[in-house]
Amino acid sequence: MTSDGPVYLAIDAGTGSARALAFDDDGTLVARAAREWTHRAVPGFPGGTDFDAGQGWSLIASAIRDVVAQLDGRRVAAVAASSMREGFVLYDGEGSELWACPNTDGRARAEADELVAEGVADEIYRVAGDWVSITAPARLRWIARHAPDVLARTRHLGMLSDWVVTRLTGEFVTDPTCGSSSALFDLRARSWSHDLAAAVGVSDGILPPVVECGLPVGRVTSTAAAATGLAVGTPVMSGGADTQLALHGIAARPGRPTIVAGTFWQTTAVVTEPVIDPSRRLRTLCHVSPDTWMVEGIGFLSGLAMRWFRDVFCGDAVAATRDGGSAFTLMERWAEEVPPGSNGVVAAMANVMQADAWHHAPPAFVGFDINDTAASSRGAFVRSIEEAAAIVAAAHLGILSDLTGGRAVDDGSVTFTGGSSAGALWPRIIAGVCGLDTLVTVAPEATAYGAARLAAAGIGGDLPPMGDTDRRVVATADERAVYTRVVERWHRVYRSVMTVAGPDVPPLFTPPGAARAASVSPSADVFA
Repeated sequence: MTSDGPVYLAIDAGTGSARALAFDDDGTLVARAAREWTHRAVPGFPGGTDFDAGQGWSLIASAIRDVVAQLDGRRVAAVAASSMREGFVLYDGEGSELWACPNTDGRARAEADELVAEGVADEIYRVAGDWVSITAPARLRWIARHAPDVLARTRHLGMLSDWVVTRLTGEFVTDPTCGSSSALFDLRARSWSHDLAAAVGVSDGILPPVVECGLPVGRVTSTAAAATGLAVGTPVMSGGADTQLALHGIAARPGRPTIVAGTFWQTTAVVTEPVIDPSRRLRTLCHVSPDTWMVEGIGFLSGLAMRWFRDVFCGDAVAATRDGGSAFTLMERWAEEVPPGSNGVVAAMANVMQADAWHHAPPAFVGFDINDTAASSRGAFVRSIEEAAAIVAAAHLGILSDLTGGRAVDDGSVTFTGGSSAGALWPRIIAGVCGLDTLVTVAPEATAYGAARLAAAGIGGDLPPMGDTDRRVVATADERAVYTRVVERWHRVYRSVMTVAGPDVPPLFTPPGAARAASVSPSADVFA
C-alpha cells in the first residue's frame, strides 16, 4: 500500500454526531472529521424529536469535505454509509424530504397504545422481532393522524442510512440491517413484510427495494459531488445499521457477545437463526451476512450520559484538553481515584431493557454526601455513570445467555467496542461487573470500519476485519466480589427511584406502547 493509494469512505449518521472516515486498503484510518448534532423537540408532543434533514446533510457534507481535504488528492474508491436505527425519512415524488425523525422520537404514544390494544404489536414482535415503542408502525400512524397531507404526498420511505445513500446517488434502497429496525420486516425473509405494512396502513409502493449489505446501489451525483468534494461517479455501496456494522467491523462471531458503546450501548449476540425473545425483553434484527441475525439489549443513552456530565460539570476538563487529548480521559483519571461502588453514589440512568414495558427512572444521582466533598467528588459521579452502564449491560448479557442456552457467552469473554471503549476505566468496570474478560478493540471506530469493509467489498476489495484486541482486561476475584454487592445495591436503588417517576418528575424515557406498568428494574437478578 502506498501513501497515495485509494481509500474507502465511511459515513456514519449517529444519534449524537455525523462522521466521515477514510481507510486505506490495509485498514488504516487516514482521515476523519465529525460534527456533533442534536435533535429538536416537537412542540406539543412530549418525547417527540425531529430530524432536520437539511441541516443534517449540511453537517455530513461538511465532514466529508474535511476528509477529502485531508486526503490531499487521494482517490475515494467507494463509499458506504451507516446510521442510527429506527429513524426514517419520507420523500415526495421529486425526492425531496417531507418528514424525518431520529431514533429517539417518542411522540406516537397513543398510536403505539392502539397497536398494543389491537394485538398488532404482538404480531409485529413475532414477525419483525421488535416492539412498537420507537419503530415505524406507530410513527406512521401518528403521521396519518396529525400530518395526513405528508403521508398523501409520500412516494418513498427510507431509513437514515438509506437517506445518506439517496443524498449521494438519488437512489431509493434499503438494506436488511437498517430496514429491519423499522419493525416492518419479516426477519426470516430479510425483506419487507407486506402483511405488517398493510396492518399499519402503509402502501407497498413507498417501500424501497432491499439490497444486501456491500452491494452496489449507485454513484455520486454531480449535486452530491458539489456539496461534498467527492468525485462525480464515485461508487456507493449498500451500508447498514450502526450496531451491526460495528459487529461486522470486528468480525463478531457467535459465542462471544459484544458491547457496542456509543450514544446508546447495545449488548449483542450474533446468532444463526432469528431468535425471538418469548418474554419480549430484547429485540432481534438482521445482521450483515445473509445467514446471520443479531439479538440485542439497549442501554438507553448510556454514552450520552457521560457527554452530558462533561458538558455541564467538566468545562475545566474540556479547556485543559482543547489543544489535544480528550476531556473524557481526564474525567476517567478522577474516577480511577474512587473505589468500586463510587463511594456510595448511584447513577439512575438507563434501565434494563423490557421491549414491551421499558420504563426508565428519572435521571438521578443518589447517595452522595454533601458533607464530604472528597468522597462525593466529580470522580465519584463519573464512576457511578460508568458503573450504571456496565450493570445494565451485564443484565443484558444474562438475558442473552438465557435465550441461547449459554451459547452467547460460551468463551468467558465479552468484546467492548465503540466510542466508550477508548476509555481506560470503563473496560475494567465491565470486567468486574460482568465477571467476563473484557476484550477491547484496537480502535473505537468499529461502525465506520464496518461500513468501509462493505464499501471495499462492493468493488471487489477485501478489507480485513479490525485487528486483534488492543487489550484483555481481567478483573480480580476481589473486584468481582465487590461488584456483586454493588450490582445488588444498584438494582435496589433503581427500583426505589422508579417509584418517584410521574408527571412532575419525568423519567429518562418512557417509550410509547409500554404495555404494562413497571415499578421494578426488569431482569434485575438475571446476571447476579
